[in-house]
Amino acid sequence: MSEVTIPAAESRLRGYLAVPDGEGPWPGVVVVHDVLGMTADLRRITDRFAASGYLAIAPSLYDGPGPKIKCVINTARSHFTGRGLSYGNLLAAREFLTADSRCTGRVGLAGFCMGAGFCLQLAPGGLFDAAAPSYAILPNDVDQLEQSCPVVGSFGARVPIVASDTAEKLEAVLTRGEVPHDVKKYPRAGHSFMNEHPLPAPIRLVAGIAGIAYSAPEAEDAWQRILAFFADHLASTGSDRDALDRI
Repeated sequence: MSEVTIPAAESRLRGYLAVPDGEGPWPGVVVVHDVLGMTADLRRITDRFAASGYLAIAPSLYDGPGPKIKCVINTARSHFTGRGLSYGNLLAAREFLTADSRCTGRVGLAGFCMGAGFCLQLAPGGLFDAAAPSYAILPNDVDQLEQSCPVVGSFGARVPIVASDTAEKLEAVLTRGEVPHDVKKYPRAGHSFMNEHPLPAPIRLVAGIAGIAYSAPEAEDAWQRILAFFADHLASTGSDRDALDRI
């Protein structure tokens, strides 16, 4: 596990690269952070993908030209609009993986909260082989998801941020487009139930009441679904590396 620098169009991004044990090649996963950015929790999640056999990288989308607060605002805006530097940065992270001889060339995308929104914006682009958005806000043009890559989505029912029918709408559009998918809503979970941010006890209590808290049983179930889905859709076909070399 190491800090790396990802070449990008307008900046050089910090990234956290997690490498599986043993010898590759492995499929890749780009892990997209929530609004808190590059945190210990993001590294934990990236490490877990590596422990499960994926060459995983988490780029810091808040790196960029100008003051840090401007980068944060621009990233959040991009999440809603589907445009902006953040998308180029995420594709740069993908290219970083596919340029690595340890990668099969098949790459998934996993994101949480804001990061999940980026996943759904990029899923129809044909560049990722599977996407795992967790508690995402749907893009404005939701019909584009009829052309999405396979999607495994996870939502909490006790969510103060995401619309209560988001999981159902996502399920409907993916079904209409005959996109392979696994969408699940957890009745007792709230927002950010897979993110284990270290918080003081009083703040954890408030977060739980507000429906924004880690919940281990639902998080573990979601992890098992994501890893099983990625195993099905990111498995090497045997020709991926050869095809990548010809690009």
